Amino acid sequence: KYIWLCILFAAFTACSDDDDNIQVDLIPELTAGSADFSNFVTIGTSYTAGFTDNALFVAAQENSYPNIMAQQFAKIGGGEFRQPLMNDNFGGLALAGNRIADPRLVFDGSGPVGIESLIGPITVSTDITQSPTGPFNNLGIPGLQSFHLVLPGYGNLANFPDAANPYAVRVTGNTPDATLVELALAQNPTFFILGEIGGNDTLGFATSGGDGSRPLTPTAVFDASLNSAVSDLTQSGANGAIGTILSTSSLPFFTTVPHDPLDPSNPSFGPLIPTLNSIYGALNGVYLFLQSQGLTAAAGRDVVFATDAASPVVIVDETLVNLSAEITGVLLQNPTFPDFLAQFGIPAVAAPTVAGLLGQTYGQARQATPDDLLLLTSSSVIGSVNTTVAGALVQQGLSPTVAGQFAVEGVTLPLADRWVLVPSEQAEINAATDAYNATIRSVASANNLALVDFNAIFIEASTVGYEIDDFILTVDLVTGGFVSLDGIHPTARGYALMARSYLEAIDAQFGSNFVASGNIPNAGDFPTNYSPLLQ
Repeated sequence: KYIWLCILFAAFTACSDDDDNIQVDLIPELTAGSADFSNFVTIGTSYTAGFTDNALFVAAQENSYPNIMAQQFAKIGGGEFRQPLMNDNFGGLALAGNRIADPRLVFDGSGPVGIESLIGPITVSTDITQSPTGPFNNLGIPGLQSFHLVLPGYGNLANFPDAANPYAVRVTGNTPDATLVELALAQNPTFFILGEIGGNDTLGFATSGGDGSRPLTPTAVFDASLNSAVSDLTQSGANGAIGTILSTSSLPFFTTVPHDPLDPSNPSFGPLIPTLNSIYGALNGVYLFLQSQGLTAAAGRDVVFATDAASPVVIVDETLVNLSAEITGVLLQNPTFPDFLAQFGIPAVAAPTVAGLLGQTYGQARQATPDDLLLLTSSSVIGSVNTTVAGALVQQGLSPTVAGQFAVEGVTLPLADRWVLVPSEQAEINAATDAYNATIRSVASANNLALVDFNAIFIEASTVGYEIDDFILTVDLVTGGFVSLDGIHPTARGYALMARSYLEAIDAQFGSNFVASGNIPNAGDFPTNYSPLLQ
């Protein structure tokens, strides 16, 4: 029996030795490091506000990335985080009862649609003449550009619509001329985020197709505005964070509609292809003649629609040499041009007028290529009759039927600049983005700010997909999980990714341990879409 006791003792001793070698990974207690989150204030764009599905509404605001972060900050002394909540989950804005912004988009099973198309008319209840009571920690303003940070009166209702933003009107309270930076400083922030500054400085240009109506902000103006804002926010010792902006032309708003959406199996397009190719054949002959005369600018403009494959739309490319006069002149000199028009019921007497119209219409026209980006909004325009153009053609003597045939958007009427980003416009956007991001990195380094490279995150999501928890987020419209139904703003899950990215950067910069202690948002807790029934 003593032998067995010795064996048992040896076995017990061996087990004890093994137990001593077991490594137990204990989750550390959450600490703030050198940062003070007791009064957290954010200034930024629609992303900061929580804008989703082309609207701002309560559920989206509650899932804004600053609010997600504030929930974590509250665990280590963070105070109340106040947001200028909308009145409902429909979204939209009104001015004295008149709608100035529409309710949110929803998914109808095939694509994004306005919520009213599914549930019927909605009375927009958030009126900017009845602003909520502040002050607000979340000063995210949809539409804000860099220079608006320091612009007095940006939130003054008296300046709307020319020089005021309706979302800014809702946060200024009894100091309508205060700048957004002044509104933030009045709260004595201990920690701040400047979110997506510069995003709208390029987005406005991009969503207008680079047509000149919303120019890119000069780099010098951006630099001065950002440096001024950061200098003011850090003067009392507050810590902060900032992020790079993404190249807006990579958003699904610009990558969803293909350059070649004209399907020959479409009964409203396919049967017309022979006639269309006959019309464009005459123009192609003009281009060929002009090239034979040494005018190289006429090359690459031929338009041909395929009968066995999808065809590109016809667009206006303002970078092309304008050949309006040359086209008109060649057509008028061609003795067969009146006979060509006769097959469409156009009398010979109208030849000069039609030649002028064709020259004016196709002077800078070509078919789109894979390098062109069609805006998401162009999908509702392509193939429709431009009634304004058709009416003008009728006034020039064309019959309503013929006028309508020559006014089909993207087919016989080149898509205007506002619907397309050509490569040169994309290059302008990318150059501005790179310049802004260089300044953001420099300012972050000089002012000890935590920095998140959102541009890199978005590039990863748009190429291989961004992995977070059990999900892989892509930027595909509707199905990708990262970008909401408007093709520009994140989903709630996308905002959770932004919040986590900021927390990681704050850990690295200030020695906090949100990630190591497990105090970070879980992607599975946040939706990728909101039900039409959410009210």
